[in-house]
Parts: sequence; C-alpha cells; structure tokens
Amino acid sequence: MSEHINLAAARLQHQVPATETRIDDALIAVSSLLASVVTARRDTVGVPPVKGQATIHRLAKVQMALVDASGDVLRVHGDLANLARETSGLDLHECPPVAAAGSSAQATIG
Repeated sequence: MSEHINLAAARLQHQVPATETRIDDALIAVSSLLASVVTARRDTVGVPPVKGQATIHRLAKVQMALVDASGDVLRVHGDLANLARETSGLDLHECPPVAAAGSSAQATIG
C-alpha cells in the first residue's frame, strides 16, 4: 500500500470514530436541553402547557436529525471499511474498537 493510502487510511481511522462521538455528544446535549426545557415549563407556576410547545417540537426535530445523521455516519463507516478491505487489503480489526461496535449497529440499522 502506498504511503499516500496509508496516510489517508490513518486519517480516516481517526476522523470517522471522532465524528461518531461528536454526533453522540450533540445528541446528549440536545436531549439534556430538551429535558431542561420541559422541566422548566412544568415547574414554572402559571405557564400553560401550550407555552414552549414550538420550542420543544423544534428540539425534538433536532434530536431526530442527529439520530438520522448518526445512522448515516455509521453507514459511511461501514462503506469505508468495506472499501478498505476490497482495495487496500485492510482488515476490520484495524478499525478502532468503537468502529467495530458501529459496524454491528450498522447491520441492524441498514
């Protein structure tokens, strides 16, 4: 395998799992924010349930968009792993351990 391919593979082996982690972090942050908004609405005396509903709905849409993005990145990860095996002789065990878990999850998503 050429040095250029080795460098690209090393970069991807770092960037793909890092991207997966960042999406998970964003999903956790949005979920926490959503819980805080709902809790604040419930606990604030005199605020009718309809108040804040649009905000809650928007946060739920953001949450679903992140879930969709996560699934797409997991599929990309699987595609790249397959491409690496086919074209460069790389084996899945060369992916970080987090990636191997993602490949299992991809099978259930895809």
